[in-house]
Amino acid sequence: MNGFLSTSITDILEAAGTSKGGFYNHFKTKEDLFHAVLSQSRSIWRERCLKGLDEIKSPVKKVELLLENYRDEYLNDYDDFPGGCIFITLAVELADSRPHLAAEVNEGFVRLKAMVKRLLDQAKAADEMRDSVSTESVTEMLFSGMLGASVVYGVDKSKTNLHRAIRALIEHLREMCS
Repeated sequence: MNGFLSTSITDILEAAGTSKGGFYNHFKTKEDLFHAVLSQSRSIWRERCLKGLDEIKSPVKKVELLLENYRDEYLNDYDDFPGGCIFITLAVELADSRPHLAAEVNEGFVRLKAMVKRLLDQAKAADEMRDSVSTESVTEMLFSGMLGASVVYGVDKSKTNLHRAIRALIEHLREMCS
């Protein structure tokens, strides 16, 4: 895995087993391929991380399931995602050299944080969280913890450490509940 910037069209053609004509029949540029990969990756993330959330009434339990799904259904799939979270990898790689593409990746981070904050606000309104809790601060902590757990897992490949990190986030969330 060379990353987006270090992967040439020739590398892509060899990996896909296709010709230049086959590639350019579907994509005008490598950036078009980036958009297709980003869209498909978002779809996979939603399918795996949001699985079962609609069946739960409690907003806090929804956040807990989101964290568990992120760990178990998304990050633990090392066969399909050997580099860990593709969004983190792309955001870091593209931030300086292709900021317009990094900004598109960041849109997903913004939406994830908005969803978590919305669920925490709902939890607070339903008296599932103490009034003194800042949902904005908890959102930032959960988001940062998710990304941090992903980065560490990408480096050490330790499922034990991944489980420990996500469990710590869930325990911290539960400590803020009424």
